Amino acid sequence: MKRRNALLGAIVSAGLLWAWSGLAEETTGADDLGAATSKTASLPAFDVEQYTLNNGLTVLLSEDHSLPSVAAHIVYLVGSGHERKGRTGFAHLFEHLMFQGSAHFDEEYFAPFEPIGARTNGTTSSDRTVYYEQVPSQYAELALWMESDRMRSLLPVLTQEKLDNQREVVKNERRQRYEITPYGMAFWHMDHALFPEGHPYHHATIGSHEDLSAATLEDVRGFFQTYYVPKNAALAMVGDFQSTEMKALIEKYFGDIAQGTRAPTPSPPRPSITSPKHWVIEDDVALPRVYFAWLTPALFEAGDAELDLLSSVLSRGKSSRLFHALVYKRKLAKEIHAYQMSQKLNGVYVIQATAAPGTDLDELAAAIQEELGVALLEPPKESELSRARNDYKKHFFNQLQTFSDRASLLGSYFLHTGKGDYVKEDYARYVNASAEAVLSSGKKYLNFENSVRLDFVPGKKGTPVKKLELAKAQGGEK
Repeated sequence: MKRRNALLGAIVSAGLLWAWSGLAEETTGADDLGAATSKTASLPAFDVEQYTLNNGLTVLLSEDHSLPSVAAHIVYLVGSGHERKGRTGFAHLFEHLMFQGSAHFDEEYFAPFEPIGARTNGTTSSDRTVYYEQVPSQYAELALWMESDRMRSLLPVLTQEKLDNQREVVKNERRQRYEITPYGMAFWHMDHALFPEGHPYHHATIGSHEDLSAATLEDVRGFFQTYYVPKNAALAMVGDFQSTEMKALIEKYFGDIAQGTRAPTPSPPRPSITSPKHWVIEDDVALPRVYFAWLTPALFEAGDAELDLLSSVLSRGKSSRLFHALVYKRKLAKEIHAYQMSQKLNGVYVIQATAAPGTDLDELAAAIQEELGVALLEPPKESELSRARNDYKKHFFNQLQTFSDRASLLGSYFLHTGKGDYVKEDYARYVNASAEAVLSSGKKYLNFENSVRLDFVPGKKGTPVKKLELAKAQGGEK
């Protein structure tokens, strides 16, 4: 204990202000790359070493001395999909509690990182919770000390006062991000419409006010003891360190923590939409918006990457198929976006369009169905597929060039595949996807007879959702 406190004191008292020197980002837009033939770029060369401590903690190391910094990401294999009925929003609430101090540093978690110019935060999804730090390389030990101490000893200083305080913070976040934001409840309703009650994705990560209010201190303690253990976690370290020294530090700070057990991945039956759903939600919005959503393959399953590429063909840039038809030519939509949301258990494909002033939403919805049907009559042209691939490559390489994004990627690979070094396999999914496979995936999944349609219309917030019968539609294969 004295050794750890001495280390922390020395680091904080140094008060070093660090000036980050970021890598230059590519600024060329996907549209500028458009008609050129796609060339398969070489992947950057870096190693990923994966091993496991005796207590079950998985470690992913990627040594890189191009910048004097280190990114540390710890992934706990628990998200809102692991929550039980009556305790929704619990994983996200717990994320907040993890920043309220631990036994050997019972203060705000951010305090020792601010003087050294570090970045630290956390995120929660349906599948996992992640905590991260990016620090100057000489302070990598600080990140390990802080992360290990809250894994080891959060509970002794977790009080009712802290729970009550953070419960109110999360409720306020829910109001700001969901309830008072225009269209903010779209994915809340979409989850309810797509996934049956009892499915891990039926409820939003933020949870409900009622469930947040019901959470007790005993609930919190039980949650920590079940999920925040070495065997249910992976630590990804990327950056300027010597692997031999880093292994010794990781063993020093994490090696003697009790292992716990690995939380089982939820395995519900695959959901299906057997007839179209149409819900109308009144909201404080100036312009109506329509969302179409479909159940699609999970992350890394066949069709997942192809639907990502199709999104670019449909809505990325002024010449894309849906944008050109509905925004530029027919002027029915102010904007339109298509995207695949990939998760561990299931994917969701969304087409959303905000109506142009004076446009009737039913007219816009009918036009989307018509134009998607036209778009799925023929595979992407070489120029369209090239643009889509280049758009993907730009995003992918940007992720690899920053230490924090790379650590996040390695943790995600481990979560979904059990293998931190999955870069080549992931990249190949996109660069090897054929135009015929992209079209086939679109026709297979984007069938309006198996869709959810959400209309957001100007009106009074809180009005009960109207659930209507959706007329038989065209588009996609039956």
